[in-house]
Amino acid sequence: MEQEIQETACIVSDMSDMVVIDLHSAVKAEETEEGLPGAGRSLLHITKALSLNEDSDDDSGTDHFSSEKLGTQLQRCEQHGGGSSSLPDTFQTGSLLFYERFKAYQDYMLGDCKPSEVKAFTADYLDKALEPCDWMALWSTDVFDVVVEVQDLDLNDLKACVKLVLPLQCEIRSCEITEESFNSLLEATQHKVPLLELQVLYNESGDFDQTALTLEHLRFFYKHIWRQWDEEDENDDFDYFVRCVEPRLRLYYDILEDRVPAGLVAEYQSLLQSCSQCFQQFSELRGGLSADSDSEIDNVSMVEGLKLYDQLETFKRKLQIIENPLLRYVLAYKGSSRRQCVQSRGLRESGVKVVHVVTACCNTIQLQSLLTARLLPLSSSDDTEIQFHRDPVSAVDSCHQGDMVIILPGTYRVSSSIFIPDSITVEGFGFPDEVVIENQHKGDSFVESAGADVRVSNIKFIQHDAVEGILCVRQGTLNMENCVLQCDTTGVIVQTSARFTMNMCDLYGSKGAGVEIYPGSISSLVSNSIHHCKDGVLIKDFANELDGMPSITMENNIIHNNEDYGVILVKPGTGEEQRVQSCEGEEDPAVQSADDQQQEALPDPSAAKSESAASQLESAGTNSSDGDAAAAAAAGRKWQFGRQLSRSKEVSCSRAVQDLMEHQIFVSVQGNQFKWNGKGDFGIFFY
Repeated sequence: MEQEIQETACIVSDMSDMVVIDLHSAVKAEETEEGLPGAGRSLLHITKALSLNEDSDDDSGTDHFSSEKLGTQLQRCEQHGGGSSSLPDTFQTGSLLFYERFKAYQDYMLGDCKPSEVKAFTADYLDKALEPCDWMALWSTDVFDVVVEVQDLDLNDLKACVKLVLPLQCEIRSCEITEESFNSLLEATQHKVPLLELQVLYNESGDFDQTALTLEHLRFFYKHIWRQWDEEDENDDFDYFVRCVEPRLRLYYDILEDRVPAGLVAEYQSLLQSCSQCFQQFSELRGGLSADSDSEIDNVSMVEGLKLYDQLETFKRKLQIIENPLLRYVLAYKGSSRRQCVQSRGLRESGVKVVHVVTACCNTIQLQSLLTARLLPLSSSDDTEIQFHRDPVSAVDSCHQGDMVIILPGTYRVSSSIFIPDSITVEGFGFPDEVVIENQHKGDSFVESAGADVRVSNIKFIQHDAVEGILCVRQGTLNMENCVLQCDTTGVIVQTSARFTMNMCDLYGSKGAGVEIYPGSISSLVSNSIHHCKDGVLIKDFANELDGMPSITMENNIIHNNEDYGVILVKPGTGEEQRVQSCEGEEDPAVQSADDQQQEALPDPSAAKSESAASQLESAGTNSSDGDAAAAAAAGRKWQFGRQLSRSKEVSCSRAVQDLMEHQIFVSVQGNQFKWNGKGDFGIFFY
């Protein structure tokens, strides 16, 4: 019996060896074919063979077709001139997902190159991924679209040698161009056109899918990622993908998916344009200087050049801040244009105060009840008027300091943000579930408060797709009582120097933190329910010379059923907190042990006192970090199709803490209940 098992094992082993030999032979045969015919398919075979030693589910933005499938895997694009167009269709490649582009740039196009090596790596990538000749493309410019045939490639200049396809197939815009004019234009350019202006014609065979995707990656890179000044960075010794490509790619998709406020997008685009103009002026001035000249004109130009250089560096730093998702709101964003236009109105010159009543319609019983309970007591003096509005936005926009807004029961659907720049009171006349304000627009925060003393009560707010949050306290003081906050993206944001008090409120549904507290702010959370968010309360500790620590009171709250932590502190880490974990995602045993100990020794939160908060905050979750490096060959740093892991990754970690109360973040922590939070009740995150 044992002899039969051994014979069977030998046969299986021999068959495995034969399969491996056949596979390597097939790859080698395709690599050595003269002129790389079918380069799209051979590329797929090569990458598939090289990826056999990796995880089978390791996806890639460039190689996501199976070489065993026949026919194209891409969609047809029929958007050239509508139904009357005489032009053939092209491939639809412009709707790739984030991870597809991410993998293509990281694993195939750029790897771990430096900024000065981007062009060389790109040319090497194109050399292996593009069909070298004999493919049809649409040469598309602002003036015309014309069908051409690619005959050769000049990859160092990112150009292709082409010829016109006869009979002529073209569409002209704003001028008349004949076949002779096209030929003259091609002769003037030595028949070379930019690869960025070529779109591969649709072909059902699948032979040109890889070429179409490669051109799309190239076109997207130079349109949305690459900056003219990237290769001139004085500090060239860094991973270009990690430092520049990944954050810019993430920002592009955040903007595309409406996760960035419109005001910040406009600010970023303006900065990009200003930086490009400054770089252009600096380059022209630098090019006109003579190295050996001591003339007065050159000396003046040198001074101007230094000013432009400093201005350019300032623009670059601002762009990097916006590209960093952690810093863009803290350091860069100054608010939407509409928010900046809304100014405090102060008191009316006449000294009259107004009660603004909001209702679409009401019956006599409601009106009588309103008069008895609120309007008559408020209007007892001659300096008070009553105005009626159909929606809360117009009522708040009409307010001056000291006014009151009373909202009658009903559901009010608004299509713009609510800005409160003055000290006013906004209250619902009834229970929160009866007075509902629902946000129906995509944009910035739903409600923003900047008044010195703002009071909101008895209202239910329902958020849909507001980028910054359901409520943002920019400055001043906001007191909120007996409200319901049904979040969608982010919850309440308390910014630096603002004061926020939330009593007896119900907050839920945030994809971020339920309450996000910035340094230098003061927050009091008493008798609230915060649940079904990503984190219950997130505290940002970016303490520096300008901003003090946040001051927080938490009493008798119920924080439960949150995806990650009940309360989490985010703070800058030092070298000793940042440890690199294995790329396989193995958990640090010490951290795992700390988590286990916290779960076992967690005290009864209902009996917690201020002195016990430090021990409660000892729990810290783990954060796996990308990390291991694959060193490129020192000679030439040639691009490889095998996966290239970046040499450096952003590292973050968390650990248990013992001294949190010494920072005096918590003024009072007592009577809170924490239940069923996914990663623990308390945690600290180092970035």
